Amino acid sequence: MSSSSAAPGRGDRAEKPPMRDALVTAAFRLFLERGYEQTTVDDIVALAGVGRRSFFRYFPSKEDVVFPDHERCLADMTAFLAEGSGDDDPVRRVCDAARLVLLMYAENPAFSVQRYRLTKSVPGLRAYELSVVWRYERALAGYLRARFAGLRDGVLRADVIAAAVVAAHNNALRSWLRSDGMGDAEAAVDHALGHVRAAFGACPVATAGEGPEDVVVVVSRRGAPLWRVVQELETALGRG
Repeated sequence: MSSSSAAPGRGDRAEKPPMRDALVTAAFRLFLERGYEQTTVDDIVALAGVGRRSFFRYFPSKEDVVFPDHERCLADMTAFLAEGSGDDDPVRRVCDAARLVLLMYAENPAFSVQRYRLTKSVPGLRAYELSVVWRYERALAGYLRARFAGLRDGVLRADVIAAAVVAAHNNALRSWLRSDGMGDAEAAVDHALGHVRAAFGACPVATAGEGPEDVVVVVSRRGAPLWRVVQELETALGRG
């Protein structure tokens, strides 16, 4: 997460925080003093002592400065999912991926609580946050869709589990934020995700030739005795 103050330097001098962190710090100071809507990008860069081009080098918009680490976290989640092996329990894997988001918030509880309060008070930021949550959910669902490819209702199963993981994670995370960051956030999220794992268990993974597209057609002459039709069907299925 971003630093909220300059790091101490040698002697009586203090080093300036990195420009990106300085912009976040300046933005939140102004948001608290003036309000989000009343603060402009020009106000932020003036307080941070940089130019507008520097701001847009780090943040595409004013909304993005409120959520400075989500792009990094989404990239980390995507990489974590891609690094999994075919032997991993896919439900456990997506639960572990969701924990990366919690760890991002827990890095700086004071900042996370401050952002939560700001987001609640500004409808536009709430909408922006929901779009970020949707991207996390799509990353989880994309991984599960690949793992369940070929299974009957594999896409449905993947989307339902991804939505459940996000709902469980966010329920615990928001409870922690409402408590001003008190308590063990990791334990709360683990408890919530435990419900997902209990509900869905170790989901099966498709094997070669399995799935709704694996169709067997048996052709038999009209009037053939039923035992002959059954025998032909067993032979076609490899059970004869």
